[in-house]
Amino acid sequence: MSNWLDQIIPMVTMGTLETLYMVFVSVFIAYLFGLPLGVILLITSEKHIKPSPLINSILGTIINIGRSFPFIILLIAIIPFTRLVVGTFIGTTASIVPLSVGAIPFVARLVETSLREIPWGVIEAAQSMGASPWQIIVRVMLPEATPSLVSGFVLTTITLIGYSAMAGVVGGGGLGTLAYQYGFQRYQNDVMVITVVLLIIMVQIIQVVGDRIVARLSRR
Repeated sequence: MSNWLDQIIPMVTMGTLETLYMVFVSVFIAYLFGLPLGVILLITSEKHIKPSPLINSILGTIINIGRSFPFIILLIAIIPFTRLVVGTFIGTTASIVPLSVGAIPFVARLVETSLREIPWGVIEAAQSMGASPWQIIVRVMLPEATPSLVSGFVLTTITLIGYSAMAGVVGGGGLGTLAYQYGFQRYQNDVMVITVVLLIIMVQIIQVVGDRIVARLSRR
């Protein structure tokens, strides 16, 4: 029992840390690009503060194409791009590239949906007071949609935890690689069970914490 624990604890600890690293860096990058894309997608829509049918149509098409790729196919399809960015397509850092690319269009649509829920009267009131489009976005739209945006952040994080496990099958590191190499290929069912339990615990913690933050923001 002691030997088993001595072997499994370091592997599980490293796998957990790699998964958290992959997921949270990918979420950060996804929001770095996805948030402005979602804002642009909304404000360029018909009858909004900066309508532009051409930009809206082109951007919407690109985002829809990005969302249509199953992650496992995207993971393989952008291997040349991943190698170009980080020098390899295997490993934890390399996995961040497809995770981020796959999440950006997902985040953009979540942001657009969150901002669309804002009553038009709130935006109209800001316009009547002479607020510029930038001021409306920063001072009105984003603050008003904060609870919904946080909820989207939680959803994105949980989704990427699942994607990170999938990336592990092709050497992406984290708990996914641990489950595949030891749990599946070496028939160590105990390792498989531990990784699944850890992934469930991660998701539960993120969901509970996220729900509490959203509830607190909504009361404000």
